Amino acid sequence: MKRRLRVVAAVMLVLTCVTAAAHNFHMGMADISYNERTGSSEIVHTYTGHDLTALLTEINGRQIDLGRADSEAALRRYVEQQFTVTRADGKRLPLHWIGAKVDADSVVIFQEVPKTRLAKGDRIHNAVLIDFIPSQRNTVNLQIGSTTRTLIFDQKNIEQIAP
Repeated sequence: MKRRLRVVAAVMLVLTCVTAAAHNFHMGMADISYNERTGSSEIVHTYTGHDLTALLTEINGRQIDLGRADSEAALRRYVEQQFTVTRADGKRLPLHWIGAKVDADSVVIFQEVPKTRLAKGDRIHNAVLIDFIPSQRNTVNLQIGSTTRTLIFDQKNIEQIAP
């Protein structure tokens, strides 16, 4: 019986350590692809909900609940400052906010660049949560033509040029 109790305790300790370690890994993901039907580039971001909530609460000086419709404006302002796409000539592309879907674990954000196809040489700026969490890493899967490239953004690389 003591042996079984020790095994259960050891398993619980391992699970606790794994859970704690998982919490220390902060990442976001965005997929950018061209929609032939609409002629627009679509951007879908996914971030950890509690990280965005903590950041927006700090920035706004009040408790933010991303599950409430009145909090979407704060989220939109922040994302539009931290995620941009610029043409090689320096012209910033207008990102149209479609909306956000929030659940207990994540926030999925939908944007588009209307009637525009991204091209090689476009500059992507992605500092979402990087300004708040030093270990944050954001992955962007960028589809240009039939090729998909993966770009990694962190504190040393918040801007990258589409290959």
